[in-house]
Amino acid sequence: MKRPDLVVAGGTAVVTGAAGGMGEHIAKGLARRGADLVILDRDADGLARVAADLGRETPGARVATHVVDLADRAAADAVIARIRDAHPGVTMLFNNAGVAVGGRFTQVDATDFDWLLEINLLVPIRLTRALLPMMLENGEGQVINTSSLFGLVGPPGQSAYSTSKFGLRGFSESLRSELEEEGQPVGVTVVHPGGIRTNIAVNARVAGGVDPAEAERNRKAFAKMLSHPADKAAEEIIEAAIARRPRLLIGNDAKALDKLARITPSRYWSLMGRAMALAARKK
Repeated sequence: MKRPDLVVAGGTAVVTGAAGGMGEHIAKGLARRGADLVILDRDADGLARVAADLGRETPGARVATHVVDLADRAAADAVIARIRDAHPGVTMLFNNAGVAVGGRFTQVDATDFDWLLEINLLVPIRLTRALLPMMLENGEGQVINTSSLFGLVGPPGQSAYSTSKFGLRGFSESLRSELEEEGQPVGVTVVHPGGIRTNIAVNARVAGGVDPAEAERNRKAFAKMLSHPADKAAEEIIEAAIARRPRLLIGNDAKALDKLARITPSRYWSLMGRAMALAARKK
């Protein structure tokens, strides 16, 4: 049985990675719809700017900010505990924060691999573990996990990132199945954005084993793929959450690669990789 639409107005939403990109626009879109916000990011200046914007644009929304490096497990867990204790009315969790590491598996050392997994996969799991019981008790809620196009396909040079995003996809789908089977009032939406115009390519770590010239070529090629506006993507995510859609693909690239991977699961990258390389050279 389909659940009724998520009620945003009057609810409280936790949004990670809210100092810019999709997270900033998700927070602002939710505030416009009447939600209170708990926003997290490691960028103190960016988070303060977003909070000021929210205060000016939607003065009725209550906004709590937490500056935290989600890679620091002790600091992240302390913030998670404070959110759980201070905001019992949480009804929405947007696990949006994400980082990238460029390099093949043999080039990415264990420290960088674990750093990425902590932020992209383990923090969303721990936030969900802390806040899901409150949503269930409140009788209303939605967990929205931002996976990726690379949670649908695994290209070369993205072994760490794809591991985290496939993992978040699997966690989301299994949790959703469990909640549906139990008839619970909380749903799960997993989001697979394609090339969204954010700073993820600029801010990505480069594995120590990668040649600097190669890294710069890869960064420029990846940046060319980031064309979908972040504000538009954020609106799509919010509307998918309200409709309690189980899965959202954003952008033609995500939709095309998802179809190709279903048709030819063992050869999709050899086909798509050539097409993307050709397209990049034409730009």
